[in-house]
This record gives sequence, structure tokens and C-alpha cells, in this order.
Amino acid sequence: MLHLRVISPPDETERVVELLTAEAGATNVVVLAGAAREPAGDLVLADVVREAGSPVLAALRELGLHERGSIAIETVDVALSRGARRAADAAPGLAGDAVVWDEIEQKTGAETELSGAFLAMLAIATVIAGIGVLLDQPILVVGAMVVGPEFGPLAALCVGIVRRRGRSVRRALLALGIGFPVGIVVTILTTLGLDALGLVDKGMLLRDRPLTDFIWRPDALSWVVGFFAGIAGMLSLTSAKAGPLIGVLISVTTVPAAANIAVALAYGIPHEAGGSALQLLINLAAIVTAGVATLLVLRSLWRRA
Repeated sequence: MLHLRVISPPDETERVVELLTAEAGATNVVVLAGAAREPAGDLVLADVVREAGSPVLAALRELGLHERGSIAIETVDVALSRGARRAADAAPGLAGDAVVWDEIEQKTGAETELSGAFLAMLAIATVIAGIGVLLDQPILVVGAMVVGPEFGPLAALCVGIVRRRGRSVRRALLALGIGFPVGIVVTILTTLGLDALGLVDKGMLLRDRPLTDFIWRPDALSWVVGFFAGIAGMLSLTSAKAGPLIGVLISVTTVPAAANIAVALAYGIPHEAGGSALQLLINLAAIVTAGVATLLVLRSLWRRA
């Protein structure tokens, strides 16, 4: 369930209250006249089931409350009331399947910020994966997949495409377009530094690596895995369930491919760098294709509902 905190201009408050009381999926409507100071207006509180979240928020935006007032959304973990049960029963669909578009846009939009923390996490993940590649240690590669923050911009890119938000698309592409090269460059320098210290060498990359050589040898299954991982990742975001997302992060070969590009370039092995680059592109394309398709299907289903 979602808790809405709306600051409404006094001339719009009656319409807001009518909208919320008429919505079967809304309950616990409270009006505090003149309570808001910045921006000035009336404070309207309400609990709305997730299934009705997007229609209610869309209607509030049509009233211009996001321009003249404010709309804030919080997640309610536990709601003990007959009204809440009645609202959940009245709304179509299930809360776990509901898509709250404003929530998804806000959540994924924050992941596209090209911050120092984002670049550092992606670089660290790539370095760890690079060491895992040289040691042929899947445990290090898996750890790097979890650390890597690249799924955030990928999800934001999918949402931006479906919602036709050009700014979100550009920010996501910028984060990916700068993040991966930075991670690759840092990993190249780290590999050369470790080589100078005698901790790694070119022979480690040239030897048989049965546990990690799939990273630079893409095949049809690379697309299949990336596609289904993209579906699972998008469903985990839209349903507000973080558990499945961890599985997605450790199933796609994005950070490991970037790491393999780096170590192959560091040691001058172009064919392996090329194969890793192809693996990276395949996985990125599969995830975005699956994410966009998933969002389009969800939007179509909820419009029918």
C-alpha cells in the first residue's frame, strides 16, 4: 500500500478529496485545512493500494498539483484496518503485479546520476572481475557482478524509452557510455600495476580457463540468458521486490565482459578483447530489449484491467 501526502492549493482541495473518496482503492483520507506552509495550502493524506497507485497519481498530476503544490509517496509495509482490506479487494489485480509508473521513474532516475560513487563502484567491480578472470575464479566474477551498479542505468533506459522520456534516456546512455570505459581503463592500469609487482602475468590469461572462458566466447545462449535476466530484473523493480534482482545481477555477463576486455587489452590479446566486447554488447542489448518488452506488456495488461 502507498501513503500519499498531497499539498493542495485551497481551490483544488475539494476536487482532490472527491477524487480520493471516489477511488475504491483509496482509504484513510484525511484533510488538514491550511496546514501546509511551503508550499502553502491544505494537506491531504490518503492510503492507496498499489493497484490503484498509477491512476490516482495520474489524476492528481492532471490537476497540476505537482506544479502548484506537492505529491509525496511513501510505502506502507503494514496496514491494519478494514478500510485497507476493502480497498485492496476493490482494486483490480494484485499488489505484487502493480506498476506505479511515477515510483519506477523516480527510482530508476536516481540510478542514472553520473556520480563519483557510481564510477567508483563500477570500476571496483570491473577490477575484481579482472582478477577473477586471470585466476579463473568464478566466485570473484560473481562477486563483481553483485557489486556492479550498471543495472540501474539499464533499467532507467528501458523506462525512458517506454515513457518517452528523452532526458532519462540520455542520462542513462551517458552513465553507461562513460562508466564502462572508465572501469575498463582503471582495470587496464590495475592489471599492469599488478603485473609489475609480479602478482599476475600474461600466462594466466593465455592458459586454459574452463570456468571463465565463456566470458569472451559469446553464443546464442548469451542472448537468451540476458533476455530472461532483463525480464526478471524489470519485474523485480516494478513489483518492488529486491530479492530477484540479486539473481539478475549475478546472471548477466556485463561487468565480467568489460573486465575481460581490459585484461586482454593490457596484455595485447585483441581477439579475446573483441570477443568480450561482443559479449558485452549482446548482454546489454538483450537486457534493454527484454526490459522494454516487459514494460510494454505490463502497461498493456494494466490498461485493460
